[in-house]
Amino acid sequence: MEAKNFHFLKIVGVEYKARAETDGCLLFLKLGYSHEVELTVPPAVRVFCFKNNIVCCTGIDKQRVHQFAASVRSCKPPEGYKGKGIIYIDEVIKKKQGKKSK
Repeated sequence: MEAKNFHFLKIVGVEYKARAETDGCLLFLKLGYSHEVELTVPPAVRVFCFKNNIVCCTGIDKQRVHQFAASVRSCKPPEGYKGKGIIYIDEVIKKKQGKKSK
């Protein structure tokens, strides 16, 4: 299988981690919840983890790769104040100002 389509996701946050198991067919995410989020990867997609905070979704079918990357991102979308969450590697998050002290 020669993979043509890639999608890289970056996990931002303290103690947020990802790991892929069973030859890229299962993805486990630690995202600060009380449980580990387990995602089953579709058959046309493979997942690799680099440095436990970078996830690479790859495969032949572009639509399935992008759809799975979007479902991974929807587990913890980036929030506007600290920027924590799962972001695409080329995505820019505009941070909000927050409260101003007098």
